[in-house]
Amino acid sequence: MESGPRPRLILLKQFFDPEPTMKGLKFARRMSDLGFDVEVVTGFPNYPGGKVYDGYHIRPIRRERHGDVAVTRLALYPSHDASKVGRILNYASFGLSALLYLLFVARRADVIHAYHPPLTVGVAAAVVRLVRRMPVVLDIQDLWPDTLKATGMIGNKRVLAIVGAVCRWTYRRADHIAVLSTGFQRLLIERGVPREKISVIYNWANEDAVAAPVPGQANLLGESAKFRVLFAGNMGPAQALSSVIDAAAIVARQSRLIEFCFLGSGLDTERLRERAHREDLKNVRFLARVPRKDVGAWLAAANCLLVHLKADPLFSITIPSKTQAYMAAGKPILMAVDGDAAELIRRAGAGYIVPPETPEALARAVVALAALEHSELAEMGASGRRFYDQSLSFDRGTRRLAELLHATSRKQL
Repeated sequence: MESGPRPRLILLKQFFDPEPTMKGLKFARRMSDLGFDVEVVTGFPNYPGGKVYDGYHIRPIRRERHGDVAVTRLALYPSHDASKVGRILNYASFGLSALLYLLFVARRADVIHAYHPPLTVGVAAAVVRLVRRMPVVLDIQDLWPDTLKATGMIGNKRVLAIVGAVCRWTYRRADHIAVLSTGFQRLLIERGVPREKISVIYNWANEDAVAAPVPGQANLLGESAKFRVLFAGNMGPAQALSSVIDAAAIVARQSRLIEFCFLGSGLDTERLRERAHREDLKNVRFLARVPRKDVGAWLAAANCLLVHLKADPLFSITIPSKTQAYMAAGKPILMAVDGDAAELIRRAGAGYIVPPETPEALARAVVALAALEHSELAEMGASGRRFYDQSLSFDRGTRRLAELLHATSRKQL
């Protein structure tokens, strides 16, 4: 690392610890360790329930200190339910607060790392770049307007076209763009972003959360001889979990020793639960959301871990974050997503791949996995863990991103 003053880095992201989020406090501390003076600019925690967490009260600015990391929380409208208006107000209010803070209050930064979504974060960073001449690295985790259309949040073509135009404007203003998959890179190139302006930096898992449980710990899913498939995470329209319930119904007719377990919550949870109850599917179990620190024990309790998204062109170029978590957990993976995510599983030899929203194919794959020897399942899981350590780890990803941020901070605007 070069000698001299540490470059000042602003991590601009709407969601941050204690909210469950990618690139949270551990990431901020890592950037400090890798040579930056770090300030996180974020909102008051309210995700995923849409209610402000206990111990927090919304006001214009709240400042915190976590070791070497400064955290500035800005006012927003708390909301994260099915209301489109509420969600838009949530995103827009934070974007406006961030823009005003970065323009008129914040100390000048050598580089801004802007985490997208939502788009309002990228827009605020782009405006600040124009006015205060601070370099920006845009970290794209969801492609808008594609995600808005795929999840059903916005269906109006005119609105989607406007969002797309704003995205393209934001991309042009960013000094560099980091994306989570080669598919994202290809699509941005098609939309006019120069290839040399885009870096693919794979996400990593929350390695502390998925660490192997202490030997001898009770199996949380029960000690019976059942083969358990676990889906862990958000249960919303994008996950299209009705197809998994369809697969469970097919499997129920073939075996009583296979169980589908759903761990987490989301907009579709109650609907899915009611359907399983209505159809008397005794091989389907719903489990409440658990703290991140406890997730690893639940993953370890399963025989196979499921990734499922709806059949949509957008999802063929994304890599759901649970992919890395499942690999790090060292368990066989059943990947029901096309494209980049499936390619990772194929390269790693970490499990089976089926097309999304195909209950028959999913049911066949589950039955086939359940028929494997324990040693075969263990080798699949170990292969995924080796691939994760070599290509996707926190250490590898953060070093690459830090190198990119250091290079951008030296850019003269």
